[in-house]
Amino acid sequence: MTNDIDNNGAIAAEPWRIREAAFDPARAFLHETLFTLGNGYIGMRGTPDEGTLAGAGQTLEGTYLNGFYDTEAIRYPENAYGLARVNEFMLNVPNAKRVAAVVDGERFSLDGGRVLAWERTLDLEAGLLVRTVEWETASGKRLRIASRRLVCCARKHVAAIEYAVTPLNFSGLVRIDADIDAAVTNLQAGDDPRVGSALTGPSLIETAREVGAQDVLLLQRTRHSGFALATATASVPSGAPVRVAPAGLGHVFEADVAQGATFTLHKYVAYASSRDMAIDAVGPHARAELAQARAAGFEALAREQADYLARFWADADVSIAGDDALQQGVRFNQFHLLQSVGRDGRTNIAAKGVTGEGYEGHYFWDTEIYVFPFFLFSRPEIARALLQYRYNGLPKARERARQMAHDKGALYPWRTIAGEECSAYFPAGTAQYHINADVAYSIRLYLLATGDFDFMAEQGAEIVLETARIWTGIGNYDRKGRFCINEVTGPDEYTALVNNNYYTNAMARMHMAFAADVAERLRAERPADYARVAHAIGLSDDEIRAWRAASAAMFLPYDDDLGIHEQDDSFLSKKPWDFANTPQENYPLLLNYHPLVIYRHQVCKQADVVLALLLLSNQFSEGDKRRDFDFYEGVTTHDSSLSSCIFSIVASEIGYRDKAYAYFMETARLDLDNTHANTQYGVHTAAMAGTWLGVAYGFAGMRLDDAGLRFAPTLPDQWTGYRFNVQARGALLEVAVDGAGTGYRLLRGERLAFAHRGTPITLDAQRARIRMENKQ
Repeated sequence: MTNDIDNNGAIAAEPWRIREAAFDPARAFLHETLFTLGNGYIGMRGTPDEGTLAGAGQTLEGTYLNGFYDTEAIRYPENAYGLARVNEFMLNVPNAKRVAAVVDGERFSLDGGRVLAWERTLDLEAGLLVRTVEWETASGKRLRIASRRLVCCARKHVAAIEYAVTPLNFSGLVRIDADIDAAVTNLQAGDDPRVGSALTGPSLIETAREVGAQDVLLLQRTRHSGFALATATASVPSGAPVRVAPAGLGHVFEADVAQGATFTLHKYVAYASSRDMAIDAVGPHARAELAQARAAGFEALAREQADYLARFWADADVSIAGDDALQQGVRFNQFHLLQSVGRDGRTNIAAKGVTGEGYEGHYFWDTEIYVFPFFLFSRPEIARALLQYRYNGLPKARERARQMAHDKGALYPWRTIAGEECSAYFPAGTAQYHINADVAYSIRLYLLATGDFDFMAEQGAEIVLETARIWTGIGNYDRKGRFCINEVTGPDEYTALVNNNYYTNAMARMHMAFAADVAERLRAERPADYARVAHAIGLSDDEIRAWRAASAAMFLPYDDDLGIHEQDDSFLSKKPWDFANTPQENYPLLLNYHPLVIYRHQVCKQADVVLALLLLSNQFSEGDKRRDFDFYEGVTTHDSSLSSCIFSIVASEIGYRDKAYAYFMETARLDLDNTHANTQYGVHTAAMAGTWLGVAYGFAGMRLDDAGLRFAPTLPDQWTGYRFNVQARGALLEVAVDGAGTGYRLLRGERLAFAHRGTPITLDAQRARIRMENKQ
């Protein structure tokens, strides 16, 4: 494979960068997503510096702030008590990165003049988007335009652009326009909920503007949610004597430039909103951030960015030998996860990150089950912040529990930004009660990996205890004394409102037992903290005993004839879906069949029982796992991007090597290859995290439970080796697998105990490496 885009326009395989060697209008919309830059707060889609180009097809000029949203009322033609009332949706904010070259009154464009050369690169090590264009005007004047763009990982509110123009065959007047485009709107979703929102028209209202000598401050407010937004820019020219004039929300910079000389503009951008500070502080804060960035200069910001990413990759990189395309996909996925995740305890990670408007910027349970482990084992401080987000969401979760007739406890929403349940379709939304257990599962995993009981005492225990209360509120004992949970929806969105969904019941059992353990440990080790929490939520000993009893009596459906765990009470009695006569164009099913048609059939959108096999791995025999996998593989469409990675991991565990690798590859390059045909609307963050899970949990067989940390590595036939790091209990462990076996090395920390295929190992500073046999 060459280092250029191939004849079909696909991006070539390069381990540390994503590169396009020509502008392809047919792929512009997709590449805007792939070339997005972000820092967990700001997200800038990879549109050209000049703005969306007329020569492109469908396009979206998108800039987003994680957690910054407006609201709209949800209107139901037929109403009912307790339905979600308000939708929160991420806003497309003003495009402050716009910079454009103008010669003889002709602005750089694909339609006017000719593009002679184009190369654009997303550098995963430097965190820079670099573009070089050679352009000829209609009058024959040729320019080289070279730009570099970054969104500062170390500065939450700041981005910067370097824009350099070089006349190639003339000397004369060159103009650079730099402004803010405030005429942006959100994308309308139409009939596909994965695309965007139903909003029409702008949601930001201008309240003030200030245009200075070379700087701009734009102040706006949201139409309904009451937030203030400040967008600020400062532009600094160099390379020639410059004439500057204000123009709208920006400036015009003109210079007489000699042939071969370069006229450069550095543009610094800052965003601030009242989600993070007082309304009257947003303008001053944006100005202060802007002044600091301008004083540092673009080169210092670029070095700062490279240093930040060097530290990230040193701890988080997954290295694969033998497949450059896969290596590129894995690193691309990790890079976007870092760009998308909130780190302040107030924001989370959206299903599409900060790359597009799909699912309206909502956070889902995807965070706890798919994304959280990646950060837990590579950046535990970010994992802690994600749990703090759930703690800060407890008041809204308590409100939702009351709306759902629970007199105590907390019920987390299925999709949200600030804590409100935003799903207007309750059968596949609110009915997914398993989210409470998913959050508890991530807290349990965090405690096992870090030993951070301070967090449990301060925040974690309250989350676990309040959410556990919902199970005894929704569940009941049947005539046989079994604890049952009725009328819920599990992870599989093609099977809704069922009794005793296996995943939900199994996770609720774990949750209640863990809640009882947490309460008893907190009372024994931190009596003052226990008294504080118990008093705050009105916890009694009777509740703790009730959790123990319900957990022990939990009904977990099992079919003796087939030897499999039933997805729910009715799943096996339904008519199997007719896959043989379903045309390929009818997938995904949700866009082509009424929900009731799907619900009446034995068909799964994604892993459900199979997900339980992974998360609660030590509770199943290998035979059960194999039979469950075989059955559910046959009825699963994988219409959800959350599915393939889970099937890959379980296939690896039960020895289905070819299937494990095939499912893994469906996940690893899902967005780069646009296999679900909707990446143009934003990346799939859960699937991206699933790639890391596929390496660590799948091929390396990593598990962490009460028995400790353990590995059972295998080496895919397609690779010559792989390596990844794991942070646990303050130590950084390198796991390296190749044809000779598995090597373990302690990179940081004094000591770490774990197991390799059941063999206990303790590494310390004096015994830094051990090589074990790699059984296939």
